[in-house]
Amino acid sequence: MSLLITSSRSVLRQVKSYSVFQCPAIHEGNLSSVLRTLYRQSSTFCVGLPCCRSSCWSWQCDLQSSRHIGLWSSHQNTPTLKTVTDVAKFIKERATNVLVMVGAGISTPSGIPDFRTPGTGLYDNLQKYNLPYPEAIFDIHFFMMDPRPFFALAQDLYPGVNYKPNVVHHFLRLLYEEEKLQMVYTQNIDGLERLAGIPDTKLMEAHGTFATASCTLCGKMHNSNKVKQAIIEGDIPMCEATNCKGKVKPDIVFFGENLPPSFWDYHQHIHFTDLLLIIGTSLEVYPFAGIADAVGTQTPRVLINLNAVGSLGRRTTDVILTGDLEESVHSLVRELGWEEKLKALEKVYENIVG
Repeated sequence: MSLLITSSRSVLRQVKSYSVFQCPAIHEGNLSSVLRTLYRQSSTFCVGLPCCRSSCWSWQCDLQSSRHIGLWSSHQNTPTLKTVTDVAKFIKERATNVLVMVGAGISTPSGIPDFRTPGTGLYDNLQKYNLPYPEAIFDIHFFMMDPRPFFALAQDLYPGVNYKPNVVHHFLRLLYEEEKLQMVYTQNIDGLERLAGIPDTKLMEAHGTFATASCTLCGKMHNSNKVKQAIIEGDIPMCEATNCKGKVKPDIVFFGENLPPSFWDYHQHIHFTDLLLIIGTSLEVYPFAGIADAVGTQTPRVLINLNAVGSLGRRTTDVILTGDLEESVHSLVRELGWEEKLKALEKVYENIVG
């Protein structure tokens, strides 16, 4: 009789439903042990397993475990990290799944203002658009009434038009090249992570992207290059579908719109995360900020930011590196011994864009 095993996502959801007190046989970091324990304690975990074929189940447990070698995160004997040197050593010697959260702070060195800094932030400098309130420029209901303010802003923000990746973006690409990167979760809509070469499979643009565009009424996808050209030329792109008069916009997530469904995959990613790296974000916007608190309490969390934010500093495994972001990243790169590799990546990018 064939054995049907639930997907790895279901495994993880099932794992979360048991505590170490209920399942003392589960050894952290041993997926085979988890699978075996779940079988013993849950009649719904598998379908079609004959009682007399427990050896078959054991074989399947070991097989599923072997498929996840290097992914199932074990935090036993996690060292205490205190300095940038400690962080670099952990990344080089132990980390294989570094989950990265980034915000507007990583783009300010590229010349893009953040949103909330008093005086210089984007929301404090929108007077020319005559908005009823600053956030209206990203409000889907206001956009439907008057899309001109957003499109005027988009002319300046479009990736590759006025801004280019900086050392932080290239460092993220280097993590990928060194096979250390699990995923980059970004709040940014400027697309600089893409321009730096982070592939789609490793990038979650939580607040949307300029890379695709669709109709705000019927949802029809449109050629993003044509939409970009129309916006750059000052036009309002309209839907090409028959009998639809909707406005087309880049797939930026506005207030009043849902986040991309794949955003919630972080609930699965965090079970395999062995280091959380948080760079340039205030951790004020939810649900994005919730990722920082969702990782396991024994998972090291490293904050690189101008100042401490969120709950960082409350766990013994937290490391806070405050100060200038570019200088902090350069310091980490030096400790990693990746300076020449970073320079090579930056040179490759410059050669591509001319």
